[in-house]
Amino acid sequence: MPRTLVIETAASACSVALIEQGTVLAQRHEVVGRGHAERLIPMITELPEGGRAEHILVDCGPGSFTGIRVGIAAARGLGLGWGVPVAGFSALPLVAAAGFAADADLHQLAVVLEGGHGEVFVQHFDRAAGAVGAFASLKPDAALASLNGRLAIGNGVRHLVAMEPTLQVCEALPRAADAALLAPADRTLAARPIYGRAPDAKPIAQ
Repeated sequence: MPRTLVIETAASACSVALIEQGTVLAQRHEVVGRGHAERLIPMITELPEGGRAEHILVDCGPGSFTGIRVGIAAARGLGLGWGVPVAGFSALPLVAAAGFAADADLHQLAVVLEGGHGEVFVQHFDRAAGAVGAFASLKPDAALASLNGRLAIGNGVRHLVAMEPTLQVCEALPRAADAALLAPADRTLAARPIYGRAPDAKPIAQ
């Protein structure tokens, strides 16, 4: 992987990293809630050489509508200004890759991320095979029923623990530096939003 600027704004954290040949050269990670637009560019400029890189990777979601748009807009703008390619990745395999890296004995897990409207985004992963099926936006009870004994990891697990307090979970936010753990195939998405559900706003009826 050439020197790559990674931008992660799909959840409540604003996170950036410089990665080269699988090594994290520098990173910044702050839980900002809804403050991505204010913090993202200053955090990038705090990286070595102002975050300048030969390639840009941005989290396309699913996650926060506003956060996703902020990250992609910044990635596209910097890519245009620097004359470098921009590609995307999904928050779900990013969190899964970090989970597998943290526990060498873990072979299966489910990523559970905040989805809004009382739902969570869920996708199952196998260490050897990668993603097991597509992700879905589910009510917490349906998400809980889908686990089949898998460890649940992500920032949406609190909804499941509220129903089953003894459930095995790991709270985690997507982190830009963990892009170094992604399989090459998971770093080639188009830099377009992956919302996972319909937007809250509805067009005005004619």
